[in-house]
Amino acid sequence: MKRRIAIKNILAGSAALTIGGNVNSSSTIRTDSNGKLKGNINHSVCQWTYGFLTLNELCEHVKKIGFNAIDLLAPKDWPTIQQHGITCSMCYTNGKISLTEGWNNKNFHPELIKNFKEAIPLVAAAGYKNLICFSGNRKGMDDETGMKNMTDGIKQVIGLAEKNNVTIQIEVFNSKVDHKDYMADNTKWAVELCKSIGSENFKILYDIYHMQINEGDVIRTIRDNHQYFGHYHTAGVPGRNEIDDTQELFYPAIMKAIADTGYKGFVAQEFIPTGKEKSDKITALKKAIKICDV
Repeated sequence: MKRRIAIKNILAGSAALTIGGNVNSSSTIRTDSNGKLKGNINHSVCQWTYGFLTLNELCEHVKKIGFNAIDLLAPKDWPTIQQHGITCSMCYTNGKISLTEGWNNKNFHPELIKNFKEAIPLVAAAGYKNLICFSGNRKGMDDETGMKNMTDGIKQVIGLAEKNNVTIQIEVFNSKVDHKDYMADNTKWAVELCKSIGSENFKILYDIYHMQINEGDVIRTIRDNHQYFGHYHTAGVPGRNEIDDTQELFYPAIMKAIADTGYKGFVAQEFIPTGKEKSDKITALKKAIKICDV
């Protein structure tokens, strides 16, 4: 299942939201068998990679494992997770979600600005903090023009984000394997974008899987640029599967590097489980949380 296909199934539509949706972001919730997580990392999981479960089922498994956050949900999904006392650690807007048609193209600004102006107060009212955005593909555009266009667009909504204590986060993708032609495909460009926008409410969603493919040197990159990173995603390289000893990244060291920066946000598992049975895939999530709980 490809992420770009999965997000096309997210339907626009608003939901009745209440302040009661605000939940504690601490991941030190007692598990069913292993005591408490250490609390140095706030754990989450991306919903689309566990799309074979209903959202209610995923919430139940998340609680049993011992954490309380799910990534990449739209407002229509929030009432469901609120019933389970689970927070949305990275939000979508209600409107059209496209990885290829993003903020680097001024033609899409009117719709994006409308969507973000509607979403930011909803995110804040629900007690959440993070709202994802995408650069879009180059389509022949040079990186300098793309950065200028994106800066101009984001600056039209960043004031509202600041007022509501919401952080807009641009996700970086690899353009070698999964997202050909995507503009925000390296840390340097994304950091310069943060500097250009000039707000503490605009950060980078640093996807470890994607950046290992495009540039490597993950731990050094985290240490040198952590002040611009507001969120993290995981997955194994190669293959985007389990983060175990079958792949080249050693996540305990990466998690320790993240914790050592003083980071207090979320790390969301975004690997695609390979098990044949649902139980195998849930076990893979449990193992990933344990690996990352440094």
